[in-house]
Amino acid sequence: MSRRIDRPAAAYAWYDWANSAFSTTVMAGFFPLLFKQYWSAGVAATESSYRLGVANSISSLALALVAPALGAMADAGGSRKRFLLAGAALSIAATTALFFVPSGSWAIAAVLFVIAVFGFSASIVFYDSLLLDVSTPQTSDFVSSYGFALGYLGGGVLFVINILMYRMPERFGLPDATTAARWSFLSVAVWWAIFSIPLMRHVRERAGAGRGRSGVATNGLRALADTFRNIRRHRTALLFLVGYWFYIDGVHTIVRMGMDYGLSLGFSAGTLIVALLAIQFVGFPATLAFGKMAERIGAKTGILIAIAIYILICIWGYRIRSAWEFYVLAGGMGLAQGGINSLSRSFYSRLIPAAESAQFFGYYNTIGRFSAVLGPWVMGAVGLATGNPRLSMLALIAFFVLGGIFLLRVPAVPTEETGP
Repeated sequence: MSRRIDRPAAAYAWYDWANSAFSTTVMAGFFPLLFKQYWSAGVAATESSYRLGVANSISSLALALVAPALGAMADAGGSRKRFLLAGAALSIAATTALFFVPSGSWAIAAVLFVIAVFGFSASIVFYDSLLLDVSTPQTSDFVSSYGFALGYLGGGVLFVINILMYRMPERFGLPDATTAARWSFLSVAVWWAIFSIPLMRHVRERAGAGRGRSGVATNGLRALADTFRNIRRHRTALLFLVGYWFYIDGVHTIVRMGMDYGLSLGFSAGTLIVALLAIQFVGFPATLAFGKMAERIGAKTGILIAIAIYILICIWGYRIRSAWEFYVLAGGMGLAQGGINSLSRSFYSRLIPAAESAQFFGYYNTIGRFSAVLGPWVMGAVGLATGNPRLSMLALIAFFVLGGIFLLRVPAVPTEETGP
């Protein structure tokens, strides 16, 4: 089949370019740095880490609890794009506000971060569900992969600019690195707002997606209750979600704990920043390649290949001793991360009823929010019990093996009862 995509699909994919700046520059990059060194200045490292962990947990839990209900209401009112833009606007406003938080005000920074992450994550619920409005079952793998690939590239481009600002603030007319890091939040907000315009203009929900806007909350929550009662009619989607929970927990754990793992092994912060950049730029072509590969061998097989790569990553991570080996580890993550996410999204989209896509993607994102809860605990517990952080990396293999086992039980082609 042709891999050309039309304007709505391209506009959809560009939203990944827009919002990935937040996940890269803010979530993974400069917020943790400023939270420890600026907003929690003078506080013990363990205390600031605990505060940041609590903030992350609160934002994840809040979204996990409300995502299915939000999806149900958006489906009932035909308002998925409106909900997406509302979540984005909330996050953009909170990200902008971070620039103005003074030194030592960790509580204000934490609250704004929770709001920003919640808005970002909520927008993803509706963004994922719109995949069905801009693609067909034949093109969804490529459109999904194209979006994730643009996300890696866009997030990486702005992150490079922000790193240059941080390392050479005088070249940008800034007095110091801390000010440059604060300005990076404003750059993310502007970037996100500008590159959301194509989606605002060109993506349209298909006719019939909504069921009238009167009584949206009541109708949406009633639909949510109905789906919970009739979940057995969607056994294939449910089986996929169980497998997805296991393997995506492993993926998110490696992403969130990778920096800490590298520091535990004695690698420098500079090495780890370069590795983070490598993930972004390897992820761009690799994600496109996974989308192309899925057209030939199927999304399910592509996901299984990515799971196999992650198992190799865990084994490699156990034995690394030098910086070049850590770069190889980062390259492996870039190779598989976008593919496993994009193909999971497109494969799941073919297992669910189109008329309830936002609601079902609410479940999907709820699983994503609850992931990276058990995995980091397992890593910490294994490292604490054995005194060897390397063994904690090996422990993650179990998540990928279990996820693969459940995925193998999901039919490669949806049956009539699970399709739209």
